[in-house]
Amino acid sequence: CAQGLIWGIMAIGVYITYKILDLADLTVDGTMATGGAVCVMMMTSGHSVWTSMLVAFIVGCIAGLVTGALHTAFGIPAILAGILTQLGLYSVNLRILDNKANQAINVDKYDLLLSLRHVRELALNNPIFVSLIFLIILIAVTYCFFGTELGCALRATGANPGMSRANGINTSFNKVLGLMISNGIVALSSSLLAHYQGFVDVNMGRGAIVIGLAAVIISDVLFSRLFRNFALKLAGVAIGAVIYYIVIQIVLWLGLNTNLLKLLSALIVAVFLAIPHWKASVAAGRAGKGGR
Repeated sequence: CAQGLIWGIMAIGVYITYKILDLADLTVDGTMATGGAVCVMMMTSGHSVWTSMLVAFIVGCIAGLVTGALHTAFGIPAILAGILTQLGLYSVNLRILDNKANQAINVDKYDLLLSLRHVRELALNNPIFVSLIFLIILIAVTYCFFGTELGCALRATGANPGMSRANGINTSFNKVLGLMISNGIVALSSSLLAHYQGFVDVNMGRGAIVIGLAAVIISDVLFSRLFRNFALKLAGVAIGAVIYYIVIQIVLWLGLNTNLLKLLSALIVAVFLAIPHWKASVAAGRAGKGGR
């Protein structure tokens, strides 16, 4: 469940680009490894956990800045800009990890915020409790930010770019800022995931966008009518990530071959994406019959 909450933090970053900015950003698969790599390597070099996580967040923001610059300044479509940045980040992550594919970090030697070792302890260092605290703080900060004038401009940019430009809003700047915030949050969740599992791997972010989209879509399908408030929508995304994690764990517990895990993830996302279409088709059919 703690890992599901960490995925929920990452999913909030995906929500910002996918739902608020209406951009398909694939940089996530790269920054999901970058944040953990930066945090782990800084901590093993003697820096504090908070400094390491702050730098991980900043590096994630820089990755988002690169994607935003490729999209707005060079006119490259957002999805392709994200792919280009993601590809480049693979080499960057290897360099951060000193040309190693992975790097371990021991909870006995370093002051980690959370660890898989403490998952069964009923104490403040339980990773579920720590992840939940981080999630609540993130939702509160994000909610407050998007209630400001700049945050409202970001939301307007995603909702109607043409009207936003007509009202003097710099949509290019807002897209870049949104991508920076999104990838910064993803990098932050990556650093927490590295703490939790006790290592970082250069391929740790592979498929992260699928998990993030699954959480967003599950939340949209299950809670769209219940959660109208923006803060509750963010909480719904986190709950969607936990639901996705639980479904995956149940299927693995039933004995599914782990080699089929990516296929299962794709099927789950496809089903939840199709549900709104099926509902609309059924409603349209009933309306047609009623009209006769």
